[in-house]
Amino acid sequence: MSVSITGTGSYIPTNTVENMAFINNTFLNNDGSKFPQSNDVIIRKFEAITGIKERRYVSNDLNNSDIAFKASEKAIKDAGIDKEEIDYIIFAHNFGDVSYGQSQSDAVPSLASRVKHKLKIKNPKCVAYDMLFGCPGWIEAVIQANAFIKSGIAKKCLVIGGETLSRLTDPYDRDSMIYADGAGAVIIEKTNGENGILAHNSASFTYEEAYFLFNGKSYNKSEQDTKYIKMFGRKIYEFALTNVPQAMADCVQQSGVDITEVKKILIHQANKKMDEAIVERFYDLYEMEAPKDIMPMTIEKLGNSSVATIPTLLDGILKGKIENHHLHKGDVVIFASVGAGMNVNAIVYRI
Repeated sequence: MSVSITGTGSYIPTNTVENMAFINNTFLNNDGSKFPQSNDVIIRKFEAITGIKERRYVSNDLNNSDIAFKASEKAIKDAGIDKEEIDYIIFAHNFGDVSYGQSQSDAVPSLASRVKHKLKIKNPKCVAYDMLFGCPGWIEAVIQANAFIKSGIAKKCLVIGGETLSRLTDPYDRDSMIYADGAGAVIIEKTNGENGILAHNSASFTYEEAYFLFNGKSYNKSEQDTKYIKMFGRKIYEFALTNVPQAMADCVQQSGVDITEVKKILIHQANKKMDEAIVERFYDLYEMEAPKDIMPMTIEKLGNSSVATIPTLLDGILKGKIENHHLHKGDVVIFASVGAGMNVNAIVYRI
């Protein structure tokens, strides 16, 4: 028996926001002081480090559960299944629904329940719940779906990763330029053959690292009522370079596949230089150079959409939407992510 992804779907917002949209922002340090550099210099350095040139924001009428529903519809259709046969809906996110112009997160009822409602699934045995695991949430939800199916309590699961981070950013913080919106969904089923999930690996580092990402006040000291996404970027960078390559290598060893079989690495994309360094260090463990085109990147145009990054990337490749990147039956890929918690995880998967 195998546990495989049989359908994928995604929703990429239509609003494109280029870097120069931030040219008139007032960027502040965390103590409220102004940067000595001009915004033109700040934006140019930001692009050089992160690789982000533009990002996508949802339209004002849509929330996270709305775009997740749109992605889920596509995944169900792609898998060719009856939606009433879905046993679990697991929705990975971190901030619930945040309506346009609002600052309060709304996660009651759960976003998974909202998606089930929008899909008009009548079956009460279809259990819907949310997963909060930072940016690695979609991978962790896939791991849970795998466990449900292998244990025999489920046959089909809908796993979603979606976020509208654009509504949770401090406009006075340079890091606000990183975040983006999007949703991706997959159907996971029991299948026959040697494809599917070969191995998985997860870890939570909380002793010193728990608050590397957190909700904090605006850098504008006169606006202290609302909390926004905040992070210690340098600490996260160093943490990721130390822990993600090893988590990936441990997963490959557990899977039994040879490193030369890996065709693609689909990694959570928050910073292009960081991801490139992670992949280089991963191959350093095997005393190899990273193969050319091993890591498809969408961060340049889509920014960091957190839990949506990997499922939207996977859907894009399988649907032929990612230039110069293709996957074929039998190909081995690695999914890997790092994020708030601090959490790290990886899956070795055969298409």
